[in-house]
Amino acid sequence: MPGYMLLLHSQTSKDGEFSAEEIQAVIGEYMSWKNSIEADGRLIGGEKLADEGGKHIRIESGAIRVTDGPYAEVKEALGGFFAIKAADYAEAVEISKTCPHLKYGGWIELREIDEH
Repeated sequence: MPGYMLLLHSQTSKDGEFSAEEIQAVIGEYMSWKNSIEADGRLIGGEKLADEGGKHIRIESGAIRVTDGPYAEVKEALGGFFAIKAADYAEAVEISKTCPHLKYGGWIELREIDEH
C-alpha cells in the first residue's frame, strides 16, 4: 500500500488568535485524529514542526549558503506533516479531508511517497 505525505501549511500571522485553553482543545483534536488514523493501521508518522522557521540551504555560485527561513514576507509556512498509507490518491484525499488542519484555515499539500 503506497504512502502519502500530508504537508500541513498555515498562514504565518496567527499570533494571539487562540487562548491557552483553545490551543489545548485544538491539540486534542489533532491527537484524536492521529489516534483514529493509527487505529485504522494508516499512520506511518507525523509531527508538528517548530515555529522558528528553520534554515534554507542552497548552492549559489558553487558555494553552500545557509539562511534563516522562511522570510518575513512569507504569508504561509509548512507547520507539520503526517505520513499515511492509502490504496491510492483518492483514498488519501478522503483521509486528508478529515484532518482538523483544514478546519483551522490551513491547507494540505498531498504527495505520494516514492518507494523506489
